[in-house]
Amino acid sequence: MNRTRKSSPCHVYFAIAVACWSIALLPTKRLLSRAPALPSPAQVQLNGAGATFPFPIYSKWFDEYHKLHPDVEINYQSIGSGGGIRQLLSGTVDFGASDGPMTDEQLKQAKVPILHFPTVLGAVVPTYNLPGIHERLNFTPEALAGIYLGTITKWNDPALTGPNPGVQLPGSDIIVVHRSDGSGTTYVWTDYLSKVSNEWRTRVGRNTSVNWPVGLGGKGNEGVSGLVQQTPSSIGYVELVYAIQNHLSYGKVKNAAGNFILASLDSVTAAAAGAARNMPDDFRVSITNAAGQNAYPISSFTWLLVPSKINDPAKRQALIQFLRWMLTDGQKFCQALAYAELPKPVVAKEMKAISRIE
Repeated sequence: MNRTRKSSPCHVYFAIAVACWSIALLPTKRLLSRAPALPSPAQVQLNGAGATFPFPIYSKWFDEYHKLHPDVEINYQSIGSGGGIRQLLSGTVDFGASDGPMTDEQLKQAKVPILHFPTVLGAVVPTYNLPGIHERLNFTPEALAGIYLGTITKWNDPALTGPNPGVQLPGSDIIVVHRSDGSGTTYVWTDYLSKVSNEWRTRVGRNTSVNWPVGLGGKGNEGVSGLVQQTPSSIGYVELVYAIQNHLSYGKVKNAAGNFILASLDSVTAAAAGAARNMPDDFRVSITNAAGQNAYPISSFTWLLVPSKINDPAKRQALIQFLRWMLTDGQKFCQALAYAELPKPVVAKEMKAISRIE
């Protein structure tokens, strides 16, 4: 005789509870499976240091590139070209940046060959603080060299009044401001002065850091800009974008053709025209005091300094991809920040040179 086992009330209640719990859990499981994944942190971090001259465009580039490639983060310290070169040689950064190309002696100190990649074109301008003077001043090469040599000490010196007829320049002392740190902006400035003044070339010379005959020192383009703003009767030199951003007065400079030229995208591009046609394979070239009716005479390329051998494959690939983006899509951000885009022949030559990174 078959007996049917009856379930106790406890068993029935337990089964119902389990079934209800399972049903209740189903939507939760579905919600969990559909929840978006949390963003992952950057997988590759590149560290660089160096020039303040291109810092505004570099900041823009690194930010825009990270938006496109969230897995790549590029950190950059704007410490001056000299500091960037030192950190690159010591191996504490993945890349350096300089407004003056590395010297043969510096290149010999590197553990692996260093490649120079021009990034943009910029200009260094003489900026001044003269209360009551609203006209844009004209500066000759002789006047700029004399001011920084300490042989021209008054604003109403004939070397300054002559090129500026009708401007009532004061008889106050000229307060000279220069960079206190190793600087590519200084390299560009002293490279120019060395080309236009024999006395400057023999007494002081060109370098990222020099023994200044006169003047007060400010750290970075920011420091020089600040000192000029705070000091009446002062003159300094800064990258064009710093003069624009800080609403500083800056002058025209007489070029090799004898014309007083204002720094602009067009006049900087004109200065690079000859170099673009005859760019050396290592990209180390000076375009200060360039020929051309409309060339601004204190113009320069600025460079990223990249080791030719990078052991970390992820960093190597990330840096190569960034360089390609910088030379193409990245160039469209230049004009808004007062930098001139690289000439097309230079870009084409650089794209080929990227293959030398191993």
